[in-house]
Amino acid sequence: MAKITEIAPHVHRISILFPEINLQFNHFLVVDDEPLLYHTGMRRMFPEVLEAVKRVIDPAKLRWIGFSHFEVDECGSLNDWLKLAPRAQAVSGVVGALVNLADFADRPPRALNADETFSTGKFRFRYRPTPHLPHGWDAGVLFEETQRVLFCSDLFHHDGDVEPLTESDILGRVRSAITAYQAGPLMDYMPYTPNTRPLLHGLAALQPRTLATMHGSSFTGDCAKALLDLDGVMQETLGTPSRR
Repeated sequence: MAKITEIAPHVHRISILFPEINLQFNHFLVVDDEPLLYHTGMRRMFPEVLEAVKRVIDPAKLRWIGFSHFEVDECGSLNDWLKLAPRAQAVSGVVGALVNLADFADRPPRALNADETFSTGKFRFRYRPTPHLPHGWDAGVLFEETQRVLFCSDLFHHDGDVEPLTESDILGRVRSAITAYQAGPLMDYMPYTPNTRPLLHGLAALQPRTLATMHGSSFTGDCAKALLDLDGVMQETLGTPSRR
């Protein structure tokens, strides 16, 4: 059964562990006047995520569905949610809307420009494009400005059946995960490019208080420092050309 934890007021982390790969898949439900689900989960995961959402709200009341980039764990069950929630609309950056969602989504998405904001009621979300960070031309993140929660997708990815929210340093876990991936078939799953550092520094400048992480523990504490330190970890582990 999915585990539900409130990692910030009205921000619920819905976590499903895949023990065969020792990896958590986390989905974030923001309860507000216009509820938002960040990460839909895979299509095969839809029934389990749906049951978890039902434990918090009526899923038909969903208004916004967000995610970072076009990938099955991020948005694979998008159309299942659109069928269930008649007022729901996908929200993404302009690139994601043009190259993926205009065709994939059963209803037109809302396309956001860089630093465009929208409100769900008490909360206000800012869209920040992060191309190729963590993956894909269309990548971007949402930053909730009221409570300063950064929905950071695969950034800070780490493995294991870990605690929902931690104040401990997670960079060691991240380094271990990236190093393990670099030794296997998924070795190029995240690039380190000339744009990586300025993008991470731009996210750090938002001064988030909580990092809502797709795979692994969410983090609360000095999130700006964590983002700046992540640049060093990524440069160390990904900055050298891969040897095949």
